[in-house]
Formats: sequence, structure tokens, C-alpha cells
Amino acid sequence: MHLHILGICGTFMGGLAALAREAGHRVTGCDAGVYPPMSDQLRALGIDLIEGFGADQLALAPDVFVIGNVVVRGNPLMEAVLDAGVPYTSGPQWLAEHVLQGRHVLAVAGTHGKTTTTAMLAWILEAAGLQPGFLVGGVPMNFGVSARLGSLKATVAGGPRSAFVIEADEYDTALFDKRSKFVHYRPRTAILNNLEHDHADIFPDLAAIETQFHHLVRTVPSQGRLVVNARDEALKRVLSRGCWSEVQRFGTKREEPGGLCARGEPQAFDVLRGSLKLGQVQWDLLGEHNQMNALAAIAAAEHVGVAPEVACAALGSFQNVRRRLELRGEAGGVKVYDDFAHHPTAMRTTLAGLRRKLGHGQRILAVFEPRSNTMKLGAMKAQLPWALEEADLSFCLQGPYGWSALEALAPLGTQAVVHDSVEALVAAIARAAQPGDHVLCMSNGGFGGIHDKLLAALGARI
Repeated sequence: MHLHILGICGTFMGGLAALAREAGHRVTGCDAGVYPPMSDQLRALGIDLIEGFGADQLALAPDVFVIGNVVVRGNPLMEAVLDAGVPYTSGPQWLAEHVLQGRHVLAVAGTHGKTTTTAMLAWILEAAGLQPGFLVGGVPMNFGVSARLGSLKATVAGGPRSAFVIEADEYDTALFDKRSKFVHYRPRTAILNNLEHDHADIFPDLAAIETQFHHLVRTVPSQGRLVVNARDEALKRVLSRGCWSEVQRFGTKREEPGGLCARGEPQAFDVLRGSLKLGQVQWDLLGEHNQMNALAAIAAAEHVGVAPEVACAALGSFQNVRRRLELRGEAGGVKVYDDFAHHPTAMRTTLAGLRRKLGHGQRILAVFEPRSNTMKLGAMKAQLPWALEEADLSFCLQGPYGWSALEALAPLGTQAVVHDSVEALVAAIARAAQPGDHVLCMSNGGFGGIHDKLLAALGARI
């Protein structure tokens, strides 16, 4: 089969392209604004990329056009596909029909931590010998790729199915299917990690997202398992609308029976069920949020026969995902990090984790780009000062958002700096940075190559 994928450089569609190629299909694709790491991965797989969405690509005559949700009506190639009446489908639907069918799907859903938790779970199953397939919205450093088919012969406990771990995004499927992507996946194990308002471009409020999460709950069989954050009020409301599966809660209080909880610091903690110790995790990851992610992954892995003690040991060698507090380099005594955080809660959590590691004797310079659709709309601009409280200085890229970043950050006073170009931002950071500082760059895009530009500017000061 020949697939031509529209929007191929998105993390999901790029992973789908890798799976289709591994399965023996011919894959081509097109996109705009290509940036690493997905573009690098696709080229390494030998997948032909076309810049832009020209209608002339109809002449490729694939068996099916796979349409990413970045594509809208008016897109020249989409219009040509519709006019010609040729076959097309969405990425989630193609994946469900050609990859997930007949497998034990473990889906990881939630506003925050999906990518990291999906990678953790895949690594646990790999360490346990289950050779899982996976599709992660990033590149797990333990595997070096964002997706693979895995073994169809290594079956999970309790049945003849092989495992497939997938990051289950609540964003819409395609222009012709406005359901959340995750309703296509039909998981037998589903993690509900946390839930708050996001994707303001398609969800008017939190209640609308809760409805989509309940649609996911409805697809989990009675013999399946929901792994649910016990601290999240929105998830409690979701389950109150109906639940037909076993529920394993995590993040519970120690006196609550049955749930998983942690005892100790995020970098070295015991995993408990009630008062019973199941194992210990020792690793390099920062923050209570990653401790919670670990509990979710351990509980999900247990559903397919992996003992918590084995899962804890596996997490000791977990290397995280690219662009999750990833150290990009050091110059002039200043360390520069890259992180995918783009929602105020994620920004605050990431900064808190770094601050907890460094203490208050070292400065953190936070640099961010309000690039997500939600942030561009200004729906959460009032939360930005709260998100940046742990930073000593904050730097923001002002884009054509329709709202003023300078006004939004006014509560931070002189601790906030705003510029309308990456070059001006780099120059300001280079002037402000001192030896021993830590610069944390946060964006869900390439951020104009700011990391390399900043390291060059810092190095030039010597």
C-alpha cells in the first residue's frame, strides 16, 4: 500500500509514518514548517518529504491519503483530494485498522505527562521482555525512535494479544472527524493521568474535555483497567458519569487501601500499595509530576503481568524523552536546557522540578514561546506570572497573538523581558546570563533554533 500523509512532521503523524514504513508500506508525505526531531527521524527512514501542500501531489496517486488534523478546508491538496473523489482517511483511523487491531492497547491520556508516561510504560514492558509496539509523541532516548511495531509473538499475561503502548491525545482527529483521537484506539488498559482545560481552539471549557474523556472510558472493556489519578477532581467527575472497568488509582493517601502511592523524594522513592512496599525507584528524573507518572506506568504495566518490583527496577534505567528538560549544552558557564512545556501548568511544574534540584543558590532564566493554539488565543495568559514564579528572570517571544505578552507579564515587573524576534531575545538573555546560571527554553516547536543561537552567543562572550 502507498500512503501519502498530509501533515507528516507532526509527532503523531510522523510516528504513524514510521509504523507504516516498518510494516512494508510505501510512505510519502508533505508538511510545512519542518523541524527536528521528527524531520530527522523521517529522513533517516528514507521517507520522501515534500515541502508544502501543492495540489500537484495528487499525481502521486497513492492508495490512500492520510489526513493530519493540521489540515483545514482550503488547503490546496485537501481540496484536490475532495474534488477527485480519491480515498482518504484520518491518521487515528488508519492506525486503528492496520496496527492496533487484535493487540492489547495500553493508552496514556491526560493533559500533562502523556509523552513521558507513555515512554516509561513502553520501557517497563521492554525490560520485562514483552517487546511492545509503541507510538510516542516524542523520541524516548531508551529507544531512539518515536514508534515501532514491536513483536506480535510476545503476548501479555492473560491472553494471546501482544502489547502496543500509545500516547492517547484528546485533540481532534481530522477536519472530517471532530472526535478526540483516542476514541479510535479501543484500549484494554487506559491511564487517565490528569485533566484540565487545554486546546481552547476546539474545547470551550473543561466540561467539554471531560465529555471526551468519558467517551474514552466507554470504550474500555469490563475486563480492562482504568489507571486513574486519585488527586484529580475532573477525573472524579468523568468516572461519576459511568464506569464499567476495573479502576486502579494512584497518588492515593497511604492509609487508603488498594491505591498506589509513593514515599520519599522524587529521585528515590518507595512504591506502596497502602502500607505494603512493592518496590523502589531510583533515577535521575526531577519533580513530583514524574513520580506520579511513574506510579501510573507501574499500575498499567501490572495489568499486563509485569510485577511492580520489576517495573520499579526498569525505571531505574529510564532515560526520559528528548525535549524533556534536555540539556542542550553549556557555554560561558551557563547551561541551556530544552523543554516541551507550553501550558502554564506544565511550565510551572518543569520550573519547580529544576528549582527543587538546584535549590535557591543558583539562578534560573526561563525563556518561553506561547506557540500552542491555546496560548496564541490568550486563553491562559493570566496564568503566566504564576507559571513563572520559580524563575529569577523570564524572557518571552512576542508573536502575532492578538494579546500583549508584556501586559500579561506585568505582575513580574523588571523580572520579565519581552522581544518580538528570536535574535533580540538571544541578545537580551546573553547580556543577562551569568556563569552558573541555568537557562530553560520552553516551546512545543523549534523556537527558531534558539538553543544553538544562545549557546553561540554565550560562547562568544568568552
